[in-house]
Amino acid sequence: MYLWYVSPTWDRDTYRRYMSPTWDRDTYRRYMSRFFGILRPMKSGFLLAVIAYAAVLWIAGLRLTGRGGGLESFFLASRRLGPVRVAFSLCASWIGAASLLVSTDEASRDGLSAIWIIGAPAVATLLVLAALVRPVRAASGLTLSELMQSRYGRAAETLTTVLVVWYMTVLAASQIVAAGPFLSAFLGTGPVLGMGLAAAIVVVYSAAGGLLAVVRTHVVQLLLLVAGAAGMAASVVSRVSWNDVRAAAAGLGKTAYFDVLAGADRTLLIAASFVLAWTISPIAWQRMQAARSEGAARKGVLAAALLLGLFYSGIVALGMLFLPAPPAGAAGIPLVTRFVSAEAGSFLGGLVFVTVLAAILSTMDAALNAGAFTLTKDLLGRRGVTSGSDSRPLGLARITSAALAAVALIIAARLGDILKTLGLASTIMAEGLLIPGLAALFLKKKAPLAGLLALVLGGGHATVCFLAESGLSLFSVPAWPRSVPLGVGLGAAGFLVGLALERSVLRRAPSDGRLA
Repeated sequence: MYLWYVSPTWDRDTYRRYMSPTWDRDTYRRYMSRFFGILRPMKSGFLLAVIAYAAVLWIAGLRLTGRGGGLESFFLASRRLGPVRVAFSLCASWIGAASLLVSTDEASRDGLSAIWIIGAPAVATLLVLAALVRPVRAASGLTLSELMQSRYGRAAETLTTVLVVWYMTVLAASQIVAAGPFLSAFLGTGPVLGMGLAAAIVVVYSAAGGLLAVVRTHVVQLLLLVAGAAGMAASVVSRVSWNDVRAAAAGLGKTAYFDVLAGADRTLLIAASFVLAWTISPIAWQRMQAARSEGAARKGVLAAALLLGLFYSGIVALGMLFLPAPPAGAAGIPLVTRFVSAEAGSFLGGLVFVTVLAAILSTMDAALNAGAFTLTKDLLGRRGVTSGSDSRPLGLARITSAALAAVALIIAARLGDILKTLGLASTIMAEGLLIPGLAALFLKKKAPLAGLLALVLGGGHATVCFLAESGLSLFSVPAWPRSVPLGVGLGAAGFLVGLALERSVLRRAPSDGRLA
């Protein structure tokens, strides 16, 4: 409707007539005709599914929220998540648009090696995080920015906040990128309106209820994800056998279709990029800190690793089964989207439609909440506000959640590739924050120069790569994922050089403790 208001075909007199408070009956009829003309192309069944699904999420997310106070309740769910909720929320956060739309397409095209795109990195990351539960919870209550400030100083805290908020915003944008064409294909609207609709659904419950609302919706969304994927797999298996897959792969000359290491020069780099980024991701750290105990956190992380391993194995198998008889539709449209179109009007079509929407929203809300956590705590810390005893901190938390969603929407309109957007987001964490972030968990003394150099060199390289992929190239850099080793190497080199310089200065300090 907004797009209609700002249409360039409207002259000043028309605008005044339609905005005049003294409308006559004919003017009102023309106005309503134009408004419902926008809604008419929408397919009513899918529109009703979106409305019903949004209502379910809002009911689940907003139920009993707001009773208890403070930022700890808003961003850490009062530290009372059990292992089941930790596992469900981690799984729902990881199963995004790339999991369903991109992984199935990659598996159909390249075969078994598609497991390295999202599945294997997710499981490997969770196993690493299970070993880091104790040091992460030892810093409980601290955002990554606050942890960096305690080890490297205020400048490092500022850079960390910028990188984390940037990462979370771009991660949310990668899901909005998927939401636009997916919703527009079934609602008959433009991609921008589809993006805005998805962002609006998430903002309502994530800004109002915080992490507890997000976790509650994740329970609903994960159940839908499993049900939709299982229903789609059962439908495809009833028509296609693995012998058909082998025959189709041989006929197309895909000799390495069942080789898990095929194309390793690309897939392993992608996997490494995601593992390095997700290990330091505030989304996982936030859930480990929100668990009611160290044991609950570790059990939740390990359960999530098992569930994601099973889920992604099924998704890759489903993509491979699509090879002999892909759903009808134009080339370039994701296979899952084409499957929903082919099953439109049936219960299965509606279920898979909502399943894809669940994958998009469950990652988007996690990214927005974690980004708002970092930004809000940093802003309040600079203002000297440490208590959530009044409504001002919570008001700021809600405003930052909505603001990040708006910025993510703008970025999504600029970057149109889901996997590339997700990859660019991962470089921010892998190159800029991995080395100093993990070191901060174990350092006994402050090392401000080491942390600052690692952030500047690694984060600077990630910034240059992001601008290059956005069409604002300043230097010639390798495309993602081939840019990741250089960026991580720069971050590590900066940290080691800074650490060596600091130790050298300390060795030269006079005996009374003053620096020379």
